[in-house]
Order: sequence, then C-alpha cells, then structure tokens
Amino acid sequence: MAAAAQRKPVSLKVASLVFIVIWLMVAAFPFFWTLWGSFKVELDFFSIADWTNALTGDLTKETYGRPFTGAGYYGAWVQEEFWRAALNTFIVCFFVVVTSLTIGTLGGYALSRSGHNYVFWLLIAALIFRAMPPITLVSGYLPPFFQWNLWGYLPTAIIVLVAINQPFTLWMLHSFFQKIPKDLDESAKVDGCTQFQAFRFVIIPVMWPGVITTGLFSFLLAYNDFAVTAMLLNEQNRTMVPKIAAFLGTTYTEGNVMFAVAAVVSATVPLFLLVMVFQRQIVSGLTAGAVKG
Repeated sequence: MAAAAQRKPVSLKVASLVFIVIWLMVAAFPFFWTLWGSFKVELDFFSIADWTNALTGDLTKETYGRPFTGAGYYGAWVQEEFWRAALNTFIVCFFVVVTSLTIGTLGGYALSRSGHNYVFWLLIAALIFRAMPPITLVSGYLPPFFQWNLWGYLPTAIIVLVAINQPFTLWMLHSFFQKIPKDLDESAKVDGCTQFQAFRFVIIPVMWPGVITTGLFSFLLAYNDFAVTAMLLNEQNRTMVPKIAAFLGTTYTEGNVMFAVAAVVSATVPLFLLVMVFQRQIVSGLTAGAVKG
C-alpha cells in the first residue's frame, strides 16, 4: 500500500516529461541557432527583410552555390588568426590552473590542519578579496605595469588571474581537506613519513577528486575571463573572449559579424565537452562544504 501510494500518477509523469523536453528545447535553442547561423552569410543570418533566409540560406546559396558555407570559420581562424587567440587562451589557462592548484593545495592543507584562530580570519580576508570586482583590482595594477613595461604580455595576465582566483581555490580546497580525517596524517607519521610525505603520498591520492574539481573551476574562470585579459593584453596576445569582442567592435567591416559568430561556436564547443565529461566533479564542487563528514 505504501509503495502504491508513493507512485506518481501517469499524468504527472507525462507532464514532467513534457516540461523537461520543452525546457531543454528552449535552453538549447540559442546554442543550436548560433551553430546553424555560423554556416550562413551575414545577410542571411541577420536578414531584416525575411527571417526565413536564416533557415533557407538563399543569399548563402547565391554567393557560394550551396546553403551552407564555412567562410566564417575560415575568416576567423585563418584570415583573422583566431588560432593565435586560442593558443594564448590555452597558455593562460594552463599556467593559471597549475599555479593556482599548487598554491591552493599547499595552503588549503596547511589551513585545514592548523588549529590557530587566525585561519578563520585569513579565509574571511580571502573571501572579501574574491568578492571584489576584478575590474577594480586591475585598475590598481595598471600604473606599475605601464611603468615597468609589463603591460600586454601573457605572464602579466597570468599573475593577475592567479591573484584573483587564488582565494576561490583556497576556499574550495580547504573545504575538501577538512573532509579528510586527520587520522590519515597521524598514521602516515607513525609509519615514518614526514608531514610533506604524508601530504604527498597519503592525502593527495585521497584528495584527487577535489583537486580535479577545483582545477576545473579555475580553468573556467580563466577561460571565460574578459575584464582582466582585455585590459592587460595587447592585440597580439589577446585571448579568445577579447578577440570575439574585437570582431563585434568592427561591425562596419563586412563579414566580421560572422567571424564573431564562428568564433563564439569555436569557443563554446570545448566548454560544452568539458562540462559533459566532468559534470559530476562540477556538481560536487558546487556542493563542497555543504555537508561535512
């Protein structure tokens, strides 16, 4: 009787399924529409006379002999050298993640094992620093960067991004380390390990899922950043997001809008694949610290 009472009515299941399908269609529509439009010419995708041109590709067919074209991708990646922005993005993300995780794991572990009262205030200070808008921090960095001739280079942006993201990684890793019993450290020391050996050979293997989760969030923060990279990097060292904004800032040049659309699709696909592969780790990162074991 209890099991039968807990069963959902068929109508409720159908309504839930229909709602989910409609929600997915509405949520996914902008991405599929952008992907579809990236293979059209600008006058088709942004047609004012007839919006159905974006579906049929009449002007695209007149220009290239077929309703689809990869001219937007060729123009973005080859003509405008979007590949250089992609390479710069990879370099920035790689070093931001590696540096943030190195400092964050050591700092988070030390704070989680410390019994001093200053740990709480240090974490609060880190949280306040992270809550500040990045643009206000970057404006303070600009004068010395100009004076020391450091503006425009990738290492400069990497250092600033690490400084901005470090409080976030410290908080997440500290939360993960607190879930690991201190008995593991003590057992490793009894077996002859030093504090660092216990951290390296015992704690890190157990902590590895938390490190991956924090690394993913650090990667996303660096990958999607606009304010820091736009203000600190010159035209040759731009990452993908500022490069897309540069395409949109020159809309008076024919074709640049479609370069931007193709670049948006190119920048979104890696994020989509990353989220699909590591969705469990991302969810666990969102709930980190909610329940302490």
